[in-house]
Amino acid sequence: MAIQDPGTRPVIKPVVTPANPRFSSGPCAKPPTFDVAKLADAPLGRSHRAAVGKARLKAAIEGTREVLGIPADYRIGIVPASDTGAVEMALWNLLGARKVEMLAWESFGAGWVTDVVKQLKLDAEIKTADYGQIVDLTTVDTDNDVVFTWNGTTSGVRVPNGDWIKADRDGLTICDATSAAFAQELPWDKLDVTTFSWQKVLGGEAAHGMIVLSPRAVERLESYTPAWPLPKIFRLTKGGKLIEGIFEGATINTPSMLAVEDYLLALDWARSVGGLSGLIARADANAQVIHDFCDARDWIGNLADDPATRSNTSVCVRFTNPRITDGASFAKAIAKRLEAEGVALDIGAYRDAPAGLRIWCGGTVETSDLAALMPWIDWAYQSEIADVPG
Repeated sequence: MAIQDPGTRPVIKPVVTPANPRFSSGPCAKPPTFDVAKLADAPLGRSHRAAVGKARLKAAIEGTREVLGIPADYRIGIVPASDTGAVEMALWNLLGARKVEMLAWESFGAGWVTDVVKQLKLDAEIKTADYGQIVDLTTVDTDNDVVFTWNGTTSGVRVPNGDWIKADRDGLTICDATSAAFAQELPWDKLDVTTFSWQKVLGGEAAHGMIVLSPRAVERLESYTPAWPLPKIFRLTKGGKLIEGIFEGATINTPSMLAVEDYLLALDWARSVGGLSGLIARADANAQVIHDFCDARDWIGNLADDPATRSNTSVCVRFTNPRITDGASFAKAIAKRLEAEGVALDIGAYRDAPAGLRIWCGGTVETSDLAALMPWIDWAYQSEIADVPG
């Protein structure tokens, strides 16, 4: 049931506040048990090529495989420049061998389109949808190479499943899964290249990316040479063969061993809450708090129109009261008011997205904190709308 117009009742400030007001969509909240003292065993000042460094990097790779259930014959590598570096590495190494379809329904997907069309200058087929929508996946031909985001971090829209991807496809699927990995089921048999970063669902530190290659992707790498030169930091092959060391902990450039130790702690925490299934359950419960809040009010709604495609991590909402004529200013005022109260940090919509709020709901966020935040959003909205004519 919709609430009364705020003008008909007093604006009462809530009493209960979130224990952790960090709802940023990246870098995301640290695991609830995080303590910087737990990083004391990080091999700082040691070479990442020393036995201790290699062991830590290998543990990060195999821990990722274990928690995400990645098949044994898939390669997992730690690469520079976070998820962006991992996606760019895939695009520059693999595209150009076949026709490519680019799917975009938010800003990061649109960025990959720009890179492929304007930088690699490929004649790609581009399929787009507005924020809150998703392209018609039944029209995608996976005999072509296909590049897409699994979860639109800036739109709150996710791919519902991998049923649209053919098992006997001829093309490669290249998936930016940075706000989906560790919170959503990823069908590994349907994904040939998958990328994500430590800073998202597990709340790790920034600057490190992960790239996961299927045997089909490795075959492409070893049988195809792009027409353009590749900078050293992107190279995955040498002499026509995969550089296996990258996928065993011998990183292309020097990693932060402090960040590696932090990621290992995050993986331990993930195991403690039930692994992938536990992480998904936590994210689902978190997102449901916001969905229920929106369903009970007529002035706020989910940016993602179809419940089947709504994200359980980067939940994006918009203010729907027709009295609001300047949506951007109104949403910014809400976010500013909540930050000033210390109850929600960094929840404004992404700069390229429609006006509203973006609230991170990944597993490192406690459901109790989201439940405590909702009355504050109610209060902030009532406080702001009271000054809007109408």
